Amino acid sequence: MSDQRFRKGRRLTAIVALGCLGVLLAPTGALAARTARTGDAVQQHLNQLVRDDGFPAALATVRGRDGRFHDYTAGVGDLKTGARVPADGYVRIGSNTKTFTAVVVLQLVGEGKIRLDAPIETYLPNLIRGDGIDGRHITVRQLLQHTSGLPNYTSILANGLLPYLHRYFEPRELLDLALAQKADFAPGTKWEYSNTNYAVAGLLVEKVTGRPISEEITRRVIDRIGLRHTYFPGVGDQTIREPHPHGYHHDDPKAPLTDVTVMDPSFGWAAGELISTPSDVDRFFTALLGGRLLAPAQLKEMRTTVPAPDLGTGVRYGLGLTSTPLSCGGLVWGHGGDIDGFSTTNGATEDGRAATIAVTELLSNETQLGHVTAALDTALCG
Repeated sequence: MSDQRFRKGRRLTAIVALGCLGVLLAPTGALAARTARTGDAVQQHLNQLVRDDGFPAALATVRGRDGRFHDYTAGVGDLKTGARVPADGYVRIGSNTKTFTAVVVLQLVGEGKIRLDAPIETYLPNLIRGDGIDGRHITVRQLLQHTSGLPNYTSILANGLLPYLHRYFEPRELLDLALAQKADFAPGTKWEYSNTNYAVAGLLVEKVTGRPISEEITRRVIDRIGLRHTYFPGVGDQTIREPHPHGYHHDDPKAPLTDVTVMDPSFGWAAGELISTPSDVDRFFTALLGGRLLAPAQLKEMRTTVPAPDLGTGVRYGLGLTSTPLSCGGLVWGHGGDIDGFSTTNGATEDGRAATIAVTELLSNETQLGHVTAALDTALCG
């Protein structure tokens, strides 16, 4: 977890401002039916995120009911060179990865290879054991829903990111960090966000399929719906594909920002390692809600939610998917993700609207959170 704990549920970070004024807009031109807009309310929100909240850069892509995409940018993409923010550039999408992982697990449920209410012990015998922790009493559903009581492995690494910036973590090592702690609560008695749940889900997928979780996400999700700009970094890949803005971080809020664009994201793994673009994130959640990835029975399970008070007023958590009320009525379905250097807020609606907003530094206070969520609400309701 980040040392910035105000938004406990959204934090992926294992170990956990300078604002440049001005708006730089550039359409990518890579896709049909795309425009860049300069004067509407979404752009004003992005300007505020840079001007008032101090984020080096902000970028967003909004999909309207008509299927058209609109790109927005503010700030600068590289504080050292002053480079422009690439419209719809690649960013690390953090815990949005959990939704991809949950989709794969639910596809396997639909294929009869996993049972949601079976103990994880059924598939990973003798593995989930610790102080108050017993895989015989934790179900697959509880993992995906964050009601397992498994402690968060990232809390062990909470003293700062920078010493671990280029450290590779094996997936089993992440689990061992969690199992060295005491259970947070008895399974099924409470909701509490824990990245460990999705590390175990990743191990579950690998055990059942005999293939790496990265390969299963790519084959079953990314390739299936044609996400051309979403990928799971390979072992040792610390870079981000071009074009991308740079991501920034500081362990001490009083210290200067450090460029953490190049880093080893393995501590995220099945809980938060994916890289994507705002428009691809929009496409993913639109396809998911549209039934292109899951059969109706599994999508219904995914959208069966419990209160998630740590995530905000009215937010509920399903199986790797959140629902949040909109000011204009109805719900936005999504997840959101934070990993050092990037924070992404996003969601989609039943009628095909979708929006993704990314900033190039972690959110550090409730004011910033309020401004980002207001920007998302405006994008979907304005």
